Amino acid sequence: MLPFFFYTFAIISVISSFMVIFAKNPVHSVFFLILTFFNATGLFVLMGAEFLAMLLLIVYVGAVAVLFLFVVMMLNIDFNSLRTGMIKNAPLGLLIGTILLGEMIFSFIGMKYGVANKPGNELFIVLGEEENTRALGKVLYTNYIYLFQCAGLILLVAMIGAIVLTHRKRDNVKQQDAVKQILRNREDAIEVKEVEIGKGVL
Repeated sequence: MLPFFFYTFAIISVISSFMVIFAKNPVHSVFFLILTFFNATGLFVLMGAEFLAMLLLIVYVGAVAVLFLFVVMMLNIDFNSLRTGMIKNAPLGLLIGTILLGEMIFSFIGMKYGVANKPGNELFIVLGEEENTRALGKVLYTNYIYLFQCAGLILLVAMIGAIVLTHRKRDNVKQQDAVKQILRNREDAIEVKEVEIGKGVL
């Protein structure tokens, strides 16, 4: 039954990940993302990485994906206006995507022919020698450090994209001009009046 569950989880993960990109409704994209996380959790359980499975299920499905869902539903973003500038920003996006793809390719090449295959740096640890979390930390920050850094860059790009989506210029919002406030004169900012006893200030 192990190959059956593996191919089931893998096929659903690939299909749902494509639907995250191609779904027209952003709410549906978040739901497909949650489905992808659930199937990836099943794959981690089949591999014996129960720590990663629970981490993915609790943190990403229970917190991050639900947060994405509420943010998309509450902001009411006009995606049609955002798509108007896609052609103008396409060269920059293509450049960033090419750099990230090149880093991933070099990471996979380094994993296959580099440090990971040298004697004494085996990727697999015999079960029972140490706990799953410690073994994961050793492998993640040694043999897979380049992939870990690539994941950090991808998250950075995603964070910048979220800021761009939510940052909109509003005309009816009062904003401070710090330079103008610092450079103003005392005479322009303060007015001293002598008030007679029993009378107010007009």
